[in-house]
Amino acid sequence: MTRTDRDLARQILGRVAWLQDQAPELVEPLLAHGLLVRLGPGQWAQAEGDDDTGLLVVIEGAVHILCQAPGDREVMVGFGGPGAALGQTMRFGGGPRLATVLCAEPSLLLKVSDSALGRIAADHPQIWRVVAALVFLQLRGALMMAAESVALPPRQRLASRLLLLMRTFDPTGASTTLRLAQQLLAEMVGLTRKTVNGYLADFQKRGLVRLGYGEIELLDPSGLRRIAES
Repeated sequence: MTRTDRDLARQILGRVAWLQDQAPELVEPLLAHGLLVRLGPGQWAQAEGDDDTGLLVVIEGAVHILCQAPGDREVMVGFGGPGAALGQTMRFGGGPRLATVLCAEPSLLLKVSDSALGRIAADHPQIWRVVAALVFLQLRGALMMAAESVALPPRQRLASRLLLLMRTFDPTGASTTLRLAQQLLAEMVGLTRKTVNGYLADFQKRGLVRLGYGEIELLDPSGLRRIAES
């Protein structure tokens, strides 16, 4: 852990929404008891079924979040950039990790194990509120994706998912660009790449997004929201 890594982690943790109310008291304990690790593209940050639960925070880079599906397939259900976090603990009746997290590019991650959370809680019991808040956000996101799949036609579903991904990819609000290939986006919304490409081309023509190589910039979130709610 270098001073530069710690300074970057301090900066990211200080402005994420899920920690904002508690940031002044908890940033330093999280850094003191957590572990900053650098991983390369394709390396696993955690695996579905792991017993070693706790917090996992993206400080730099990007990760893909995958879950096991019927037919022994792994499907991508989300991704995260700087400030994105997964929170889960076995201390209050939880189970093993529910998702695999794979680095999509060189990444700096903060890992805070259950035992480290316990040490932080000795002086800062509000850490458990933070974990509970993260679990709630994850549940809300999962329910929103389920509702999209049931209620929305493909075009509206894609617009809604772009907005959801933007909120989860960069909780700091510093970026409006999703570093995500269109093939992976198609997988996440359950559509063919050809269908997704057609809708994205239409969104770009309307000035709602800008398409680049491996990235999608959201130019008009309000316009996308109107489509999602139409």
